[in-house]
Amino acid sequence: MEKDRNITVIIDADGNKLVLINDIRFKGKRKIEWENVKLYLQEYVGEYYEIAESSEIIYIGNEFPEEFTESESRKALMGASAKAKANAATAIPELIQIATNPSFEENRKEKHAQRAKNGWYKYDIRFALPVYENEILVRYNIFNARLLVNHAENGRKYLYDILAVKKKRASHIIKCGENPFLMNRVTQVS
Repeated sequence: MEKDRNITVIIDADGNKLVLINDIRFKGKRKIEWENVKLYLQEYVGEYYEIAESSEIIYIGNEFPEEFTESESRKALMGASAKAKANAATAIPELIQIATNPSFEENRKEKHAQRAKNGWYKYDIRFALPVYENEILVRYNIFNARLLVNHAENGRKYLYDILAVKKKRASHIIKCGENPFLMNRVTQVS
């Protein structure tokens, strides 16, 4: 896995964790090169990460890169949400770490009979991406999303996709003068 990732977990004014992704790896206003995202995600396969809130272990299986980049939910994304999902790929360990608010759902599809024999879990996540104007950082856009995790026949939980990527309304955007590393209202998690 890439060692020089510029990613930080911070706590906002409301006490909620947020993953700050400081470098935009997958650029493009109109078209994301999803094949490059898939290649990047393949570096995570075989790894596992812990959810801080519950100490649950989430594994990264072979299906994750394909599902993340080729799912119907991804194909429906456009504009800022598509770019956000692509760049969320660079922060998978941190996004798993901050996952919260789990909800459970029984598996209803025969095609997932083994993959999700013990059902599906969804967790809330939040992350922020920088916005530059003329190469100057002006703000961070904040996004909400859901981690989709399958509970497999072998008893392990596997990250399957990131769903429902949505930009928060403008009043929740971190302005550049409110640098999260300098503000009293936002603290870095070590």
